[in-house]
Amino acid sequence: MPMRGWPLIKLLPSKTNFRFVRYSPVLGTLSILMCVAALVGFFVPGLNMGIDFSGGASMEISKPAGQVINQDEVSSAVSALGLQDVGVQGIARLDSNAVDGSTMLLRFQVPEGADQTEIVQQVETAITETIGEVTYSGVSVVGSKVSGELFQKGLMALGMATILMFLYIWFRFEPQFGLGAVVGLVHDVIMTFGLIVVMQLEFSLNMVAAILTVIGYSMNDTVVVFDRLRENLRKYKTMPLREVIDLSINETLSRTIVTGITAVMVLVVLAALGGEVLFGFSIALMFGIIVGTYSSVYVAAPVILLWGVKRGEFAEEAKPIKLGGASRP
Repeated sequence: MPMRGWPLIKLLPSKTNFRFVRYSPVLGTLSILMCVAALVGFFVPGLNMGIDFSGGASMEISKPAGQVINQDEVSSAVSALGLQDVGVQGIARLDSNAVDGSTMLLRFQVPEGADQTEIVQQVETAITETIGEVTYSGVSVVGSKVSGELFQKGLMALGMATILMFLYIWFRFEPQFGLGAVVGLVHDVIMTFGLIVVMQLEFSLNMVAAILTVIGYSMNDTVVVFDRLRENLRKYKTMPLREVIDLSINETLSRTIVTGITAVMVLVVLAALGGEVLFGFSIALMFGIIVGTYSSVYVAAPVILLWGVKRGEFAEEAKPIKLGGASRP
C-alpha cells in the first residue's frame, strides 16, 4: 500500500510559471535601499550589545510564584552603588514559562579594574536589604577586554564564513555564480543586522550563531537554485538566459517553500517556549530564513543575469564513455 504524503503539500502547485526576473529591478532597488538603511542603523542608533560584547554582569533575581519584584526598587538599589547601565526587566519563570513579575533579569556594568566577585556580592547584598530575600541564579560576568575580543572574533567568524562560501561556489560553479552567492549572503547578513537594530534585540554570541546559521541556510538554498540553473543551461542551449533563470527558480520553488515553512514552524515554537535567552536567536534566524529564500530568487540569480554567462561553457553535453568497444552515454 503506497504511503500517503503530507496533505498540506498537495496545496502547493506541482508546476509554477512565475516570471521572477521581470520584478528583479524593482525589488533589487528596494533591497539596496533597505541594506543602506540597515548599515546606517548599525551605527545610529547602533546594536544593543549584550553582556558578551559590552562587558558587565547579569543575574536572575526571583521570588516564589505570585510575589512581585519591584523593578524600580531593584534599579535604585544597584544604581546607589555607583554602577552604570543598570537595567531590570521581567522574564518568564522556568517552571511555568509565565511572566508574573516574580523573576527579573538584572544587568549592570562592572567598573574597569574592580573586583568582579566583590561587586556582585555588593549588588546581592543591596538588593536583599531593599526587597528582602530573593534567589540569585544565572550570574554571568564578562570583563571589558574579553568582551572586545569576543566582538572582534565574532565579526571575523562572519567574514570568514562568507569568504569560504564564496570559494566553495566559485570552485563548484563559475565566478559569476560565486559573485551572485556572495552578494546574496552579504544582503542576508546586512538585513538580519537591520532587524536586530530595529527590534533592539540583544546582540550576543547567540546572535552571532544565528547569523552564521542564516549564512549556511542561505547558501544551501542558493546552491539548489544554481545547480538547477546549470543543468538547464546545458539542456536549453538557445533559451534566453532570463527565461532559464525563471525556469530554474520555478522548478525548485516547491522544495524551497516546504523547507522554509518547516524551519519557520520549529523556530516559532522555540521563540514562544524558549524564554528570553532564545527569543532573539529564534526571531533573527526566522527572519534570516525568509530573507535567505528571497535573496536566492531576487538577489543572487539576477546578479548572474547582469554579469552574463558564456553559453559555450555549458553547451557541451557529457562525452560518451566507451565500454567494451561500444560507446554508451
